[in-house]
Amino acid sequence: MIFNSISYIFFLFIAVTLYWILPAPSRRWLILGASLLFYGMWRIEFVPLIVFSALVDYYLSLRIHASSNPARRRWLLGVSLTTNLGLLAYFKYTYFILENISYLGRLFDYDPRADVGAIILPLGISFYTFLSISYTLDVYRRVFEPVKNFPLYLAYVMFWPHMIAGPILRAQELIPQLLATHRLSLNKIVSGLKLILWGLFLKVGLADQLAPWVDEAFAVEPSVLGGLDVWTMSYAFGLQIYFDFAGYSFIAIGSARLLGIVFPDNFDWPYLATSPREFWKRWHITLSSWIRDYLYLPLRGKHFSDRSAGGIDVRADDDQGLARPIAALFLTWFLMGLWHGASWNFALWGLWHAVLILGYRLWKKNVGHAPLWWTALLGWFVTQPLLMLSWILFRTTSATRSVETLARIFDVSSYQQLGFRENFYLLTFVFFVGMVALGLATRHRHRFASNVWLTYAAEIGATAVVIFVVLIFFRPLNQFIYFQF
Repeated sequence: MIFNSISYIFFLFIAVTLYWILPAPSRRWLILGASLLFYGMWRIEFVPLIVFSALVDYYLSLRIHASSNPARRRWLLGVSLTTNLGLLAYFKYTYFILENISYLGRLFDYDPRADVGAIILPLGISFYTFLSISYTLDVYRRVFEPVKNFPLYLAYVMFWPHMIAGPILRAQELIPQLLATHRLSLNKIVSGLKLILWGLFLKVGLADQLAPWVDEAFAVEPSVLGGLDVWTMSYAFGLQIYFDFAGYSFIAIGSARLLGIVFPDNFDWPYLATSPREFWKRWHITLSSWIRDYLYLPLRGKHFSDRSAGGIDVRADDDQGLARPIAALFLTWFLMGLWHGASWNFALWGLWHAVLILGYRLWKKNVGHAPLWWTALLGWFVTQPLLMLSWILFRTTSATRSVETLARIFDVSSYQQLGFRENFYLLTFVFFVGMVALGLATRHRHRFASNVWLTYAAEIGATAVVIFVVLIFFRPLNQFIYFQF
C-alpha cells in the first residue's frame, strides 16, 4: 500500500473514523493494529522481524534505565546497537560488502565467491532502525524514561505515517502524543486534509510527471551527453526527488494530523537556501537533526539536542583547531551517503556535501560577508548549481558512471549538442522557476496578510488548481523514491 493510491485513501478514512469513534484507551491499539496492517500489506513475513527488533530494544532499554553501573549500561547499549545495525548491515549492505571483497581479491589474483541467496530489503528498515537507535540512546543518556508497555513502544516504532520514510521523530516527541487524549476538531481535519492534498499534488502532479523524462535521461550513456544535458538532468532529478519526498512528508504529516498528532516540518523550501549549511537546515530536517545529535555532535564531543528540528546547524568556531571538526564532518557525511544507498556513488554524494560545507565554513570564517540582499542572492546563485550537480552522484547507478557524467560539463564543445527532446529542457526550466516563485511568494505571504480578501482568493484559487491536478493525474504509477532506502 502506498500513499498515492485509492487503497491508502480508503485505509486512512477507515482508520481515522474508527480512531475518533473509539474511547481514548483503545486508540493506541487501533494505531498499532492499523500500522501492522499497513506494513503487512507489503510483506507480512517482515512484521516478525520488526517486532523482534523492537522487543530487543524495549527490553534492553528497561535494563539500561534500571542499571546504575556505567560498564553494564554501556554493554547493554552495545548489544542494542549491534542488533539494530547488524540487521541493517545484513539486509542492506551484504551484497555491497561482498562485491568489494571480491574486487579486492581480484587485485591479488584471488576471487572469493559467496552465495548468500536473494536478500530482500525490508521496506523502511533504515528509518525504523534510526527510531529504535534514538530511543535506546535517549534512555542511555537519560533524556527519556523508557515506557513499560511494549504495545505502546511498538506503536511508536511502527506508527504508519512515519515508519517507512519519516519524518524521524524522537520518542519524547511522539509517545506522549500517543498517550494523550485528543479531541476531535474541525481545524485538525481541515489542516490534515490540506497537507495530504498538497502532498499528492507534489507527488502525482509534479514528481511523477518528471519521472519518465529523468529515467530516460539517466539511461543514456555519458559519452553521448552534452554539458547542457548534464545540467538539465541534475536540475530535473533535483526537482523530482524534492517534489517526491516533500510530497511524501506532507502526506505523512497530514495523516498524523487527522489523528490529532503533530509532526515537525521535514522540508522548508530547501532550494531557496543561500548556502550549503542553510540547505541542510531546510532539507529532510528530521534526518539532518538525527544525524546532528546521534553522530556528528558526539564525534565532535559536543552536547546534543533533543528535538527533531534545526537540521545540521552547527558552528565550528568554538573548536580548538580544525582537525576534529573536519574529521567529524567528513566521517558523518560519508556515513550519511552510505545510509542512503549501498554504493560508492552515494558515499561520494555525501563527501560532495562535506566539501561544500567545509568550503562554506572556511570562506565564512576567513572572508565572511555583510547580511545584504545582494550577498544572499550571490550565495543562492553559487549554492544551487553545486547542490543540483550532487544529484548526479545520487541518481546514477555507479561511481564510475557518476564521474563520467559529471566530466561532460567540463567539455566546452559538448554544449553545442542536445541529446534530449526540447520539451525536457523547457519542462525542467518551468518547474524550477515555478518552484522558486512559489517558494518566495509563500515565504513573503505576510506582506499580503493585511488584505483578507486577497488572501482568501489566493488560497481558494490555489486549492482549486491543486485539486484539479490531483484528480487528473492521481494514479499509483511510481513508488516514492525514498522507499528504497
